Amino acid sequence: MRYLTNPCTDPHRNMAFDEFCLEQLPLDEPVFYLWRNRPSVIIGLNQNAYGEVNLPFLEEQGIVLARRVTGGGAVYHDLQNLNYTIVGRSADLERDYPGYLHFFCDALRKLGVPAELSGRNDILVDGRKVSGYAKRVWHDRLMVHGTLLYDVDLDTLTRALSVPGSKMDASGIASVPSRVANLKKLLPQFPDLDALQAALQEMLAAGDGEILLSAGQQAEIDRIAREKFATREWNLGRSPQTTFQRCSKYPCGTVEARFTVIRGILTELQFGGDFLGNRPTDELAAALTGCSYDPAAIQARIEAAGPGRYFDGLDAATLTDLICHL
Repeated sequence: MRYLTNPCTDPHRNMAFDEFCLEQLPLDEPVFYLWRNRPSVIIGLNQNAYGEVNLPFLEEQGIVLARRVTGGGAVYHDLQNLNYTIVGRSADLERDYPGYLHFFCDALRKLGVPAELSGRNDILVDGRKVSGYAKRVWHDRLMVHGTLLYDVDLDTLTRALSVPGSKMDASGIASVPSRVANLKKLLPQFPDLDALQAALQEMLAAGDGEILLSAGQQAEIDRIAREKFATREWNLGRSPQTTFQRCSKYPCGTVEARFTVIRGILTELQFGGDFLGNRPTDELAAALTGCSYDPAAIQARIEAAGPGRYFDGLDAATLTDLICHL
């Protein structure tokens, strides 16, 4: 199978690379490419970022959030995870779809890994997930892409995908928790992921050549990344409705915040508790309603309203932390 080379590790550009290849790459036959992302969480097209991802942890650790164009659940990537994509005409790929998935299983088996397909969308080894895949049809084209866990930081993976317990309800498609495992110990013949990637590249290409993208095509991928996949509107704004409840104790008393976020906008905010203050909190709630669910934007509105008028001694940063650090 002919292949593309994609050395980029920027998750937003790599999502754009996938979309470009699906929608714009001239195709006479299926092509594939192997690629990696720096630390990132990639959520499915229909998922709710607020209900799927530990966003404060991502911010603290500098982990990128990206939304892909395929369905399925949230996954954690780092540079020890290898991704694969196959793009082709849908009639050809749908006919050969099981074969392409077996293609990756067979490649792992040839390398000594007892891999098998699950009934859903995973590749398993001894009952543990080492790869997940998703697909998307666009007109007469089909894209299949997935992951291979080599030596991923599983502790960071768990923390990044562990949603804090304050959530009451999250609409959208929820991830199915899976027991995952790395492949490194099962592939002792490879000193590192670079060596494994090179071996898989050679095996999957089977002597076929590389397809080179022009400078114009690369520029188009950059544009798609910049104008779509790197935007807050795409990554957070598409999130369906999510309802939250937070409660904390301060010198002024206990403060509860109950609110809904719809496509990245704060709505239906109510404050409750036994706190002391001079003015009804409905005024502050009204001032925050319609605000982008972004800590900087929320803190700016709280500061403008004067939080001490509603909660004795409570400053804007503390109240913002209550609302945003879920």
